[in-house]
Amino acid sequence: MIKVITYGTFDLFHEGHYRLLQRAKQLGDYLIVGVTTEEYDQTRGKLNVVDSLITRIENIKKTGLADEIIVEESQGQKFRDIKKYDIDIFTVGSDWTGTFDYLKDYCKVVYLERTKNISSTMLRAKEAPIQRIGVIGTGRIANRFIPEAALVSGVNARCVYNPNLNSAKKFAEKWGIDAYEDIEEFYYASDIVYIASPHETHYSYIKQALEHGKHVLCEKPLCLNRAQAVELFAYAKEKNRILFEGIKTAFCPGFAKLLGIACSGAIGSIRGVDACFTKLEEDNKRERKDKVYGGSFTELGSYCLLPILKLFGQNYEEIRFETIKDQNGIDLYTKAHMRYSNGLATAVCGLGVKSEGKLLISGTTGYIVVEPPWWKTSYFEVHHENPNDIERFSERFLGDGLRYEICDMLSMINGDTRKDFKLTRGDSETMAGIMEQFLNERKA
Repeated sequence: MIKVITYGTFDLFHEGHYRLLQRAKQLGDYLIVGVTTEEYDQTRGKLNVVDSLITRIENIKKTGLADEIIVEESQGQKFRDIKKYDIDIFTVGSDWTGTFDYLKDYCKVVYLERTKNISSTMLRAKEAPIQRIGVIGTGRIANRFIPEAALVSGVNARCVYNPNLNSAKKFAEKWGIDAYEDIEEFYYASDIVYIASPHETHYSYIKQALEHGKHVLCEKPLCLNRAQAVELFAYAKEKNRILFEGIKTAFCPGFAKLLGIACSGAIGSIRGVDACFTKLEEDNKRERKDKVYGGSFTELGSYCLLPILKLFGQNYEEIRFETIKDQNGIDLYTKAHMRYSNGLATAVCGLGVKSEGKLLISGTTGYIVVEPPWWKTSYFEVHHENPNDIERFSERFLGDGLRYEICDMLSMINGDTRKDFKLTRGDSETMAGIMEQFLNERKA
């Protein structure tokens, strides 16, 4: 007898799940299906599981394809199960290709091609249907977005649009989605539009997507002009659609914990915030070539402004920029100095200058330091006058972190507005205004 084992969450059971189980069954004589607990899924980065474990097990039973069903609840269980059940073949979907090659020492490993454009779920409740995501743009961040979206139950990346059709086709082939040359057809195939195109195109794409009745998740900076940001948020409200700026730090668990502790009185009253984000970018990249919209501040400033606005608010009294430019007039290194009635802040960005990228929050009784990469906020320390008095905090930051913003946006689309404080409309409008002022001064 050839024994086969496969694993999955099987949330919101759909045709793709059924086809995978069919093919797994065909590999041998006896199929064991491991159903993953929600708790274990969270530890490995899958968010927003909807169905209970019991419901997911019942759905597997109803297929009649599983000879035995087990529960997967811990790391390392796959190896133990292979030994325990004397397994001949381990199989999972092609999304995991290469991940489980280490099991080849113990049994045969088979990756089954997934069913294109089917994801959780066809059975989802009418009040919360599956949200189809269409991607505009095919650059680095878009390539990080697709695998992150796959880890959020309730969304399905379906298609891509790029004015350069060849680029769209290559992207679509890589990720197993559809490429569209006609943007009208692209909008028709999408419920959420994720915009990862160059900065200067954000406004027009956002407005167009809202006109077509789509929710919008746009990469930072949302806009480079405050009036445009105000207009777009008002239009989204009028259309009863969610407009969401994708600054991933705002939605990661560690950053929320950091803000809570900083504002709890643990370091007294906050009087200073210093945020630094630098990287050495090659001079042939868009950020270093675009003379109008490129440069360190438009690329990285949103991250550094975020903790300042969350801790001190949107009503700063003064902002002053100091910049080192290259021969094309693009800023390689920028410091934004902000004055508030109760404190001072600096946002430091660099694309051609490298510095220690930490976040420092200064208070009247102590300080908080978040070591780089602080924008992932996985570890930070609270220090006091006594150098031995240190509190240490940690929180997981999974993958590229985009899954957190996708999950929170989905919650808002489904009517849960309790998370909109993480990055408010006012925060995004204020950042757009700061970007506008910076670009105007850089041109002068």
